[in-house]
Amino acid sequence: MIPHEIARTRLTEHSVELHLRLDPTLFWFQGHFAVQPLLPGVAQLDWVMHYARQLLVPDARFHKIINVKFQAPLLPDNEVCLTLTWQPTRDTLSFSYQRLRGEERLPASSGKIRLCQ
Repeated sequence: MIPHEIARTRLTEHSVELHLRLDPTLFWFQGHFAVQPLLPGVAQLDWVMHYARQLLVPDARFHKIINVKFQAPLLPDNEVCLTLTWQPTRDTLSFSYQRLRGEERLPASSGKIRLCQ
């Protein structure tokens, strides 16, 4: 269950930026929370790995989370920018989610994941 992809931009050989829309009907919003649904951190990490394998490191496997910071919730109908950067010499994938509001980008979450190949 991945979000609706609006646009994709290759920034460098090892980084990509995705413009995504969080459809309210996504599985991840069901029951997470009744009053105000929000995108769980596990879904954010799942999407990071999905797009990393698809676009940057096809044979990569998750090894461990180095760090992760959740700064603001991602809500149904949000448009977000997901930036992924692969550092092959460190086997590290950096990611950040930013909520898009017009021309403004607001931090939502970020982190680093160690991968193994």
